[in-house]
Amino acid sequence: MQQDRRRPPAVATKVVTTVATAVATVAAGRTVLVVTALVGAVLVTGLTAAGAQVYEAVEEGDGIAGLDRPVLDEALAVRTPAAARLVTAFTQLGGPVGMTVIALALTSVLVWRRRSRTPLLLMVLAAAGSLVFTTVGKAVVGRPRPPLSDAVPPYEHAFSFPSGHALNSTVIAGMVAYLAFPLLRQRWSRVLSVATAVAWAVAMGLSRVYLGHHWLTDVCFAWLLGLAWLALLITAHRVFLLTHRAHPGGPPGSRRRRRTP
Repeated sequence: MQQDRRRPPAVATKVVTTVATAVATVAAGRTVLVVTALVGAVLVTGLTAAGAQVYEAVEEGDGIAGLDRPVLDEALAVRTPAAARLVTAFTQLGGPVGMTVIALALTSVLVWRRRSRTPLLLMVLAAAGSLVFTTVGKAVVGRPRPPLSDAVPPYEHAFSFPSGHALNSTVIAGMVAYLAFPLLRQRWSRVLSVATAVAWAVAMGLSRVYLGHHWLTDVCFAWLLGLAWLALLITAHRVFLLTHRAHPGGPPGSRRRRRTP
């Protein structure tokens, strides 16, 4: 009789525990989802606001724009023929042809390793957005490049703001690092991938100033805009993954098999 009296409380306790665990799991999932969205929104907003400040400085000719001429003069002071040839070869990797080849090669490897088309989709979105931002920005701002007398051939004649090399390199290198991150198991390899992406974007941007093809503010704005676009894409992808994991079966009645993003 004592065992029979103890059984209902034990069953009730088990039921309550199970329900509480399920509720906690759902709440935790929503919390992570909300936090992810908020962090992404803050990053996108902050980077966009910083880019707007650089743009305003360029339009008004004050603030950070006051560094454009002095920084270019410093580049001219330390430039040598040998270094100019080396940097020119490097900066060509960030051009339309070089960056396209690099992006296609790395994306193909990521698609193969992840057994998913997600890297291709994200890279196409990232590159397309970067190209649109560059084209529209140059057309809207219409800022002249530094004088040809201060530049290293081959000369470029398109508008200067923003730097397409810096913007595209930031977006593509950052997206590659993000997509490769889950494939890398060791901490040092993850740190190395992020550091390589940062170094690539920074070096590409500075090379444009060193060669006299862009002003410093062209590059700074490109970095900020590229990071804002990356933050938006990555946040959207993370939110999609969290939603997908919370509802793996999809809508009621859906029988489609889903690939892991």
